[in-house]
This record gives sequence, C-alpha cells and structure tokens, in this order.
Amino acid sequence: MTAEQRFEREEDRRWMAAAIEEARKAEAIGEVPIGAVIVRDGEIIGRGHNLRETKLDSTAHAEMIAIREASQHLDAWRLLDCTLYVTLEPCPMCAGAIVQSRVKRVVYGTHDPKAGCAGTLMNLLQEPRFNHEAELTSGVMQEECALLLTAFFRSLRHKKK
Repeated sequence: MTAEQRFEREEDRRWMAAAIEEARKAEAIGEVPIGAVIVRDGEIIGRGHNLRETKLDSTAHAEMIAIREASQHLDAWRLLDCTLYVTLEPCPMCAGAIVQSRVKRVVYGTHDPKAGCAGTLMNLLQEPRFNHEAELTSGVMQEECALLLTAFFRSLRHKKK
C-alpha cells in the first residue's frame, strides 16, 4: 500500500465518522440511524440524517438531505468533484439522485441486502447506460455502521414485546 492509498483510507475514515455522527442524530430522535455528508476540497458542504418519520416524507433520506444542502452551498445542482459518505448503501431513489447530481465518488459503510443499489441488488451508480457513473468504495467503517442499525432494530423489537 502506498502512502497515498493509506492517506486516502484515513481520509475516508475521517469523513465516515462524520456521517456516523449524523446517523446518531437520527437515532436520538427515533429515526433509523443513517447519516451522510458530502465533502468537497476537504470541507463538508452538505449533511443529512434520516428524517422520514419526523417529516412524514419518504424522500427524507440522509443522502437526499445532504445533496440538497450541498447544492444550496454550491448554488448548483451539479456536485462535481464531491464525495458522498453514507453509513448505509444507497437505495434506488438515492442512487438515482447521486447519478443525477453528478457526485464524483460515493463511499458507504455497510451493505443493504433489502434495497442496496450500489452493488448489492444492482449497481445504479456505475450503470454505463446512464450519463454519469460515480466512483465507488464500500465497507469503510463497516462494523460501526452495521452495529448502529443492528442495535437500533434490536431495541425496536425489544420495545414491541
């Protein structure tokens, strides 16, 4: 591993930790703990955490909120040269929004066996028939990201008993 690769991995962990902080905000208000940040030139320009239940909005996913915030920050819909870090593999809706907003790179923590569209069920982020393909890195801080979700759903099942 070169020094550059090692540096890149450290940077990915740094920004994924920020996405995990966002996921914890969702968890604190009873939402499924998913968080996202968008980074450009070493700065977070968009943040989001799951707010579906709070806003009664099926589109209020962490990625969607982060994309909107980043677009407002840049005053542009194209998020060129941006990297999106998200704790859970993007769903079809979010993968579509990522492609449409031209995010350069996506880094996610843990796979989503039920809705993952960045390689698990299909890979919409790197579909050559679309007009944009995102670079993709998976498994960054996978254990931490998976544990957030596992603990949340375990707690939810326990409360229902």
